[in-house]
Amino acid sequence: MRLAKSLYFQILCAVLLGVLVGHFWAQQAVALKPLGDAFIKLIKMMIAPVVFCTIVTGIAGMTDKRSLGRLMSKTLLLFLVLTVISLVIGLVAVHLFRPGVGMNIDPATLSTAGLSQYAASAAQLSVVDFFMHIIPDTFIGAFNKGEVLPVLFIAVLSGFALSSMGEKGKPVLSVLESASTMVFRIFGYLMRFAPIGAFGALAFTVGQYGVTSLGALAKLVGTLYIACAFFVLVVLGGLCRAYGFSLWKLLRYFREEFLVVLGTSSTEPVLPRMLEKLEKLGCKKGVVGLVLPTGYSFNLDGTAIYLSLAAIFIAQACNIDLSLGQMVTMLAIMLLSSKGAAGVTGSGFVALASTLTVIHDIPLAGLALLIGIDRFMSEARALTSLASNAVATVVISLSEGACERDTLLRRLDGAPAVASAQDTDVVQNHAAPADWSAEPPRHG
Repeated sequence: MRLAKSLYFQILCAVLLGVLVGHFWAQQAVALKPLGDAFIKLIKMMIAPVVFCTIVTGIAGMTDKRSLGRLMSKTLLLFLVLTVISLVIGLVAVHLFRPGVGMNIDPATLSTAGLSQYAASAAQLSVVDFFMHIIPDTFIGAFNKGEVLPVLFIAVLSGFALSSMGEKGKPVLSVLESASTMVFRIFGYLMRFAPIGAFGALAFTVGQYGVTSLGALAKLVGTLYIACAFFVLVVLGGLCRAYGFSLWKLLRYFREEFLVVLGTSSTEPVLPRMLEKLEKLGCKKGVVGLVLPTGYSFNLDGTAIYLSLAAIFIAQACNIDLSLGQMVTMLAIMLLSSKGAAGVTGSGFVALASTLTVIHDIPLAGLALLIGIDRFMSEARALTSLASNAVATVVISLSEGACERDTLLRRLDGAPAVASAQDTDVVQNHAAPADWSAEPPRHG
């Protein structure tokens, strides 16, 4: 009975049921797409208020504002290093397994139907546009589309402004703390629908594309999953060992979130819950609220692996030999395009399209080879990026002295919480201003 009430068990059953329904009743399964879409929309409507309240109350409660610059510098440097490693892993994997060799594709014979929307999106992407997009047209406009970076920008400004007001700012801070408790309570209610959303999304995917569509390009999909697994187990695992905690236990701690991402192929639905559970690990609100949302745009390691791997795959399939200099140039462009596509639907595919429109050495028409299987590869991208951001947030928190190690290890060992996310634990975690030097909230 207790197992049946577990959200993890419910989502796992929903995922398995979705695969079965999609495989055996494909036509009916395609009609279930609105279930997944509705769940994602429900969660996305809460992302902006969750990020805003978490960051504002976190910054306003910091005792040492000078540490913010050090925190962001360290965070962006770690994200840069992880992204470079990801790109290199994708490059090595595609040369090692050579999934495109022997296909002998003539780019002129490829159908470009369906590529226009991605090419159009890619044409609109640039580094300047990306940074300009962070600044919203109006204060309220930052919340209209539910995108993380504009809300993050407004929240940081508001947090500093509120902190500088002293006693006059406390009434506003109190209201935001209560609002934070409310939005997390709402999010707790919405997460009860996660099994339904995961079921609908996965049933649609399998019903629409079919498992058999993987056959011809199974080697490419397998190469991506192997590369992502290597990154998680070796790179992230090594990072975890260096900071004294277990990668396996961390992944197990976030197992429900990984199942939601597996079903929806999107990391956005789990952002509010990731913020909450990272705080329960003993990480300070101010650090979690800045690092994790930033990672959602600047630390897309799953996408980075996909970019270098998919680009070279197209070159191999079309019998195009690239020099070392061309590959280095391509990686440099991908380092930027992976950030520029953040927040765009089908961001990995759009980022790849934007890269190919710049380097010209690989035909854009080669994207037609990937359209049919991109949905299956997006799951690997999303899962890898989520794991990387979870590890990075804990690592940054530990390096800043903003995480109580005893609490972290106890939580990862499965120590029970005092209350559930819908009860008083939410109030304790989100109703009090956080600073990095204060004792973290204790649970258990």
